[in-house]
Amino acid sequence: MKFFLDESVDAPVAERLRKDGHDVTCVWELESGLSDEAVLGKASKVEAVLVTADKDFGELVFRMGRLHTGVILIRLAGVSLDRKCHVVSEAIINHGDEIPGSFTVITPALIRIRR
Repeated sequence: MKFFLDESVDAPVAERLRKDGHDVTCVWELESGLSDEAVLGKASKVEAVLVTADKDFGELVFRMGRLHTGVILIRLAGVSLDRKCHVVSEAIINHGDEIPGSFTVITPALIRIRR
């Protein structure tokens, strides 16, 4: 799967996704300081699922109706980096076919997918 990671995502998550065989582009490797709208637009332009820990993307998608090719919101504050990488990886393995085009929220207790 193709992912575009926002600056709010920990670098080890990017490493884990690459290790899992995914095509991963990280904002911090291209250009830092982009607005959320620009990040969402770049992810859509390259047809990648945006991965973020920034709740503002929910506002852009649901309240403002911005187009996207899929968003994963990681809500794993306080979770160790190793555990965070594992939870994100497992969510993608188990729900990969549902993620493109959806807004997915990953928490320690559950995964919510909204089309």
